[in-house]
Amino acid sequence: MNAYVIVEIKVSDPARYEQYKVLSPAAVAAAGGEFVVRGGQTEVLEGDWHPTRLVMLRFPDAAAARSFYDSPAYREARAARAGATEFFNMVVVDGV
Repeated sequence: MNAYVIVEIKVSDPARYEQYKVLSPAAVAAAGGEFVVRGGQTEVLEGDWHPTRLVMLRFPDAAAARSFYDSPAYREARAARAGATEFFNMVVVDGV
């Protein structure tokens, strides 16, 4: 069953965040994942949620998503991201 990693981000240092954007795709691909959404315009249809940046990744299963998160390549990307965001919220959810 596919699993999805959903991330809500508020970037505070765009130049520094670019380093993260360069490093993270290889970590995603190495775990069998792919980007479904990477930024883009959002439109609130209901409620008070106003995300500034959303990312969604698809993995073959939750184990692959956790493998991505724990990988040396993604640890390097996370280190590059340090100090570049006001917040970075990430969850993994099983698909249907």
